[in-house]
Amino acid sequence: MLNTVQLTLVGLEDTRRLGALLGETAEEGDVLALDGPLGAGKTSLTQGLAAGLGVPGRVLSPTFAMVMVHDGGRLPLVHADLYRVGDPSELEELGFEEQLQGGGVVAVEWAGRFPEALPQDHLAVALDGLGDERSVTLTPRGPRGARWAAAAASRWRAGE
Repeated sequence: MLNTVQLTLVGLEDTRRLGALLGETAEEGDVLALDGPLGAGKTSLTQGLAAGLGVPGRVLSPTFAMVMVHDGGRLPLVHADLYRVGDPSELEELGFEEQLQGGGVVAVEWAGRFPEALPQDHLAVALDGLGDERSVTLTPRGPRGARWAAAAASRWRAGE
């Protein structure tokens, strides 16, 4: 059974903490599909994901580069931002499909713009709200996503 998980995040620290738990529980090939309005915390959550993976250095929004690969952690992190992608053919030019199969963990901001480009089994994360308090919904899209959501949510609820 694929269970949706809803959490309330208070402040930037919670957003990054959830991301770190996702990074610590991620396995090779996991894909995180992030959606939410501008300023909802997609990049902050990805920064936490990078920290949980042990990725060194700063992780910034790849809005203009569109795809950035961060090596040096437990697993590589591929960070994609589809906000400026206007057409599915641009994904091919970016090598997006190859990045999804590259053996690391993939975080895709604005994933809802091209849902057909994502693997069937992934973890969808919807961030809602601006300011200090926001809600986040983790929706597994297959057994891999369900395992990942359950592992991170369990650790979140345990106060880790």
